[in-house]
Amino acid sequence: MTVRTRFAPSPTGYLHVGGARTALFSWAYARHFGGSFVLRIEDTDLERSTPEAVQAIIEGMDWLGLHHDEGPFYQMQRMDRYREVIGQMLEAGTAYYCYSSPEEVEAMRERQRAAGEKPRYDGTWRPEPGKTLPAIPEGRKPVVRFRNPTEGDVTWLDVVKGSITISNRELDDLVIARPDGTPTYNFCVAVDDSDMKITHVIRGDDHVNNTPRQINILQALGATLPHYGHLPMILGTDGEKLSKRHGAVSVMDYPAQGYLPEAMLNYLARLGWSHGDDEVFSMEQFTQWFDLDHLTKSPAQFNPEKLDWLNNHYIKQADNTRLAGLVKPIMDGLGAQFDHAPDLTAVIALMKERVNTLNELAVAAMLFYRQPAPDAALLAQHLTDAIKPALAQYVEQLKTVAWSKEALSATLKEVLAAHKLKMPQLAMPLRLLITGQLQTPSIDAVVELFGRDVVLARLSKNL
Repeated sequence: MTVRTRFAPSPTGYLHVGGARTALFSWAYARHFGGSFVLRIEDTDLERSTPEAVQAIIEGMDWLGLHHDEGPFYQMQRMDRYREVIGQMLEAGTAYYCYSSPEEVEAMRERQRAAGEKPRYDGTWRPEPGKTLPAIPEGRKPVVRFRNPTEGDVTWLDVVKGSITISNRELDDLVIARPDGTPTYNFCVAVDDSDMKITHVIRGDDHVNNTPRQINILQALGATLPHYGHLPMILGTDGEKLSKRHGAVSVMDYPAQGYLPEAMLNYLARLGWSHGDDEVFSMEQFTQWFDLDHLTKSPAQFNPEKLDWLNNHYIKQADNTRLAGLVKPIMDGLGAQFDHAPDLTAVIALMKERVNTLNELAVAAMLFYRQPAPDAALLAQHLTDAIKPALAQYVEQLKTVAWSKEALSATLKEVLAAHKLKMPQLAMPLRLLITGQLQTPSIDAVVELFGRDVVLARLSKNL
């Protein structure tokens, strides 16, 4: 058997975190077995589906690197196929025309509720041996209903939840085509899964109730059933369903907030799946390890701090040239001045250890790309008359010292010893005068990156 998985979002909004996790698990399972990953856009909800949402989904998938092998297939482009199958089912007797109006169906359900019964279509138009159907109301367009079995159970072994059984008596004769002929969701999904030879359906557990309906339709079509796995929802830190109030929910919010795709993928992989105690792993490792046996049955909790920790790890591991390319547009927006400034890749190498996001990295790197504007009160506090002689000697020695971190460090220590000062006494005013702030990496590293001309110019102004 060739493994074939699919990701089938409805384009009614952005690609959310839960959808991205579903896509990742489906993609990884196909990759693990050398199978195919299919992207299908379920766009039959014409009122809510938008081209913008389709684009947002595809952009989110591209950013994550979850590239599909086939598709994207659009359900609205498959209408002829759905009509063909509906015709075949009507002919086979597995579907029938129903002329009950919406008002009549609701009246049926009200009577059933009043009697303490499960509300459902009562089968008025369902053909049965020896049954005489009502006269067709003049001018009324019918829906097409699936002739659901009335006896027995639908049972499947869910790869996440274990064995699930739903009685057919709990299921309705589902509408599979509306009065205008357009097919409905569960019918389209079943036909698509059959036509596309999907072997494994991995999706959120909000689809559990759809599964028995789709299984019955697939069986009526004589199709091979896929394996189903329903993932528990993702919760926020408060234990409630993940939503906008917990922060970013759309996948494309995360690059805007300075997260790397590899960090996001690594984090999503651990939301509902585990491989021993491994927390950090590449996608190559993930696809080698991924299986359906270690998916957890309980809801996963989204922890932003854990994501930050992972993002910090991947920033530290990332190529500096790549990081510079990602950070520069952010810095442009902050007003960075790159002319006659240190090489950005070198600055990134110095600053990236202590940040969790690219946005933080951009802000941190700005100290090299703006004119210093030290606070007057801080200058008065740190640039005292007692320090100025040492500062003057330091400036004089900078004119001829070899421009390396080691030589600069030795020079600073020499000046400190000559004036019997401790490191902070001279390092603090140096930081203020050169960068405009007190918090920086090692002052020797900062001085080295700025270069001799810039450092001498900024220090000399205050002597």
